[in-house]
Amino acid sequence: MKVILLKDVPKIGKRFDIKEVNSGHALNFLIPRGLAVTGTPEALKRVELEKKAEASERKIHEDLLLKNLSALEQVVLKVTGKANAKGSLFAGLHREELAKELAQQAHIQVDPSFIVLEHPIKEVGEHMVEVSAGGKSTKFKLIVEGKGK
Repeated sequence: MKVILLKDVPKIGKRFDIKEVNSGHALNFLIPRGLAVTGTPEALKRVELEKKAEASERKIHEDLLLKNLSALEQVVLKVTGKANAKGSLFAGLHREELAKELAQQAHIQVDPSFIVLEHPIKEVGEHMVEVSAGGKSTKFKLIVEGKGK
């Protein structure tokens, strides 16, 4: 059965991919959970329009970020999270949280996909976080403070 993925699905594909999957898997798992839709011609046209709109929106965010790269270098972001006595956070800081904090504290809108993290930040202290867009990149300082239970 031909389906169009609406979200990234591990071991199947990325968002907007058109995949041929077992009909049972599509009807019982992917479609009911909103991960995919059937690959009808109408759905294909709609997905192509969504893909183009998302690409243009991403380009706008990228251009805006390129203008703000120099301002981003000066940013010192402070985040507080619950930590144990050794300085390990109970919940790691992900791209989405960092983008939200940048918007709140520094008033700079950054798409989470532009923030480069190999893994979530789980340690208290100072970290340099890279932001990359359009072949250019910069880093800002992140200070993670821990608070007890």
